[in-house]
Amino acid sequence: MTYKEKIDTGRLPAHIAVIMDGNGRWAKRKGNQRIFGHKNGVNAVRETVEAAAETGIRYLTLYAFSTENWKRPQREVDALMSLLVSSLHDETPTLMKNNIRLMTIGHTGGLSDHVGRQLNMTIAKTAGNTGLKLILALNYSGRWEILRAIDLIKADMEAGKPQEALTEDIFAGYLQTRDIPDPELLIRTSGEFRISNFLLWQIAYTELYFTPVLWPDFKKEDFYQAIVDFQQRERRFGKTSEQLHQYEQSQNQ
Repeated sequence: MTYKEKIDTGRLPAHIAVIMDGNGRWAKRKGNQRIFGHKNGVNAVRETVEAAAETGIRYLTLYAFSTENWKRPQREVDALMSLLVSSLHDETPTLMKNNIRLMTIGHTGGLSDHVGRQLNMTIAKTAGNTGLKLILALNYSGRWEILRAIDLIKADMEAGKPQEALTEDIFAGYLQTRDIPDPELLIRTSGEFRISNFLLWQIAYTELYFTPVLWPDFKKEDFYQAIVDFQQRERRFGKTSEQLHQYEQSQNQ
């Protein structure tokens, strides 16, 4: 039985986030430069998006470029930006065909005009699609997002906007993900056990899944395996197992 066949379609996570890691090591093992790995990583993006859409996942967030990635060699950064533009252009027809809406989080104003134009064109083109919401985290960091939310709250206070006592829900409303449910599952490839400044507020109760598979080798069945693993876990949210079981029994009566 394949992992896809093992998935309980009645218990799917609504939102899956992915840290796509291992492109550089994959390329190095094959005796090539890092950009070769990034180019081949596009195939893994395509496989993952297709798998999410076919399974019925509602939201998929991909960590495409962090604020820290600007520290990489300029040649690699330029190649990544060029690859992003070409991928957005080439994949737009596929997004339209499969009813997938592209969204983004991050300081996209810090991207070049060329990248920003293509990104905005694809977002506008797919805005009416009602299937999978594909969210690219570009020039993004979790700490930046939290500090940005604080600045927005301060601006509202200085503007005299009536203020309620700050709660988690109110604070979350100032985040870029305010209209997106928190991810229930976070996948990181390449065998690294780090969060890397990704969705720090949103993953408070997210299930973490780490796989040794390098990103260019990540296939649909790897994505399905992560979902199966997620569905085998008990998500308690601070409660005991007994409390959860009692609640489930009461719901079934």
